[in-house]
Amino acid sequence: MKTMEKGQWSPYFAGALAGLVSIFSVWATGKYIGASTSFVKSAAMVENLFIPERVAVLDYFVKNGPKVDWQWMFVVGILAGALVASLSSGTFKMQAVPDMWKSRFGGAIGKRAVVAFLGGTVAMFGARLADG
Repeated sequence: MKTMEKGQWSPYFAGALAGLVSIFSVWATGKYIGASTSFVKSAAMVENLFIPERVAVLDYFVKNGPKVDWQWMFVVGILAGALVASLSSGTFKMQAVPDMWKSRFGGAIGKRAVVAFLGGTVAMFGARLADG
């Protein structure tokens, strides 16, 4: 089976790899893979640079601490893996507004940024609400 055809990864191959990573994650750490906690910890690390006394009293960070851990490194690995995948498939390109968005809603960068921010906020709120 080819792992890459016409600039795309086989969804079966990619799914199998994701499954193996998930199994290894539970085996090695006893926890399921996730990303939302890493964003919360990153925000706390940045806040800790400016207002350390505030972060030190938050119950969540007293218990878990704003630190680089395996989940934080997992998110870095996702970014690095996505870069490697796009470079190896020849699909990498820098653009502020994706072609699909541009054809449907126009090329305004500000509009795209606002919608992307709001969508990310809703997704992150849902993930944190579900304790994800």
